[in-house]
Amino acid sequence: MRVEVISLRKTFGTFQAVRDVSFTVEKGRLVGLLGPSGGGKTSILRMLAGLETPDAGDILFDGRRVNDVPPQKRGIGFVFQSYALFRHMTVEENIAFGLEVQKWNRRRIRERVAELIELTGLKGLEKRYPRQLSGGQRQRVAFARALAPEPQLLLLDEPFAAIDAKIRQELRRWLREMIDRVGITSIFVTHDQEEAIEVADEIMIINQGRLEQKGTPREIYSNPQTSFVAGFIGESILIGDVASLRGFEEAAAWPDAVGLIRPEYVEVGKEHEIALFSATEPGRVARLHFRGNAWMVEVDVGPHRLVTYRPADRPELSPGEDVRVLIHRIYMMGRDDGWMMENRLKSDPMPVNI
Repeated sequence: MRVEVISLRKTFGTFQAVRDVSFTVEKGRLVGLLGPSGGGKTSILRMLAGLETPDAGDILFDGRRVNDVPPQKRGIGFVFQSYALFRHMTVEENIAFGLEVQKWNRRRIRERVAELIELTGLKGLEKRYPRQLSGGQRQRVAFARALAPEPQLLLLDEPFAAIDAKIRQELRRWLREMIDRVGITSIFVTHDQEEAIEVADEIMIINQGRLEQKGTPREIYSNPQTSFVAGFIGESILIGDVASLRGFEEAAAWPDAVGLIRPEYVEVGKEHEIALFSATEPGRVARLHFRGNAWMVEVDVGPHRLVTYRPADRPELSPGEDVRVLIHRIYMMGRDDGWMMENRLKSDPMPVNI
């Protein structure tokens, strides 16, 4: 199913939850609605599901306007954050429930339930009740129940929020593989960047009811179009006085631009470790955080606190230690465009548009 949203608006009292949001999701794509809590993500999802009515705008499924079509006739499956399983029903009864409401014949119901139990890895759990299942197993039942009526669109509202971290990672991979096999158009809400980047074909960044940016995870990470997206995606620092940094004096030509510095743009080391000494800044280690195969280093460079990573097998740094900091590049954002600026003391002296 192809989904098109045109100038969607929704207000609750005086609060504008969704403000003129427009986007298209092509058939078979898995798209993540990502953003901070209260930004409007779930409101958009509920309007797509028919659980909320837009104040303005249109929702089209395969070119057909569905604003006034009731939820049960939209051809959607919905997975709730809370699972919403029937406690008095077994796994197979939960999966079959929607099919019985739609009056499928018994043989077809049995076949469909068996197919979904196999697909979702629930073999052997058919007779168990929700209380006898782990969180990950309950979420798989919720997926199976949503897929049972053969919907054309799958909507998921923070589907992994109630599950512990290790199981959440396993379910992400499972969800991606399952949707690839089924081939169903899917839209899921999350506030977890890692989850969206790992699972989604495309991401839509929603903030204060507006669509800030839509694109592949790589596009959004590499080429943020607004200062909000730049600060929200990944670990990054935004600074205004880029021209004060060594090798970036040309930034003075764009006084209204801001610079984004990601950890991978920065190298930190003891004085003898960085060959391009003339391109470095003096810095002081503020904090260290062990990350297994690397240390996350917070380092003060003048008034700026930057973040980078240092391999754990390198000589260990200490808080308060004086170090050298090499900023390889900075992503610059003007009013209408963005470009990568390389440190002129180590590479091309001119900005490189991307």
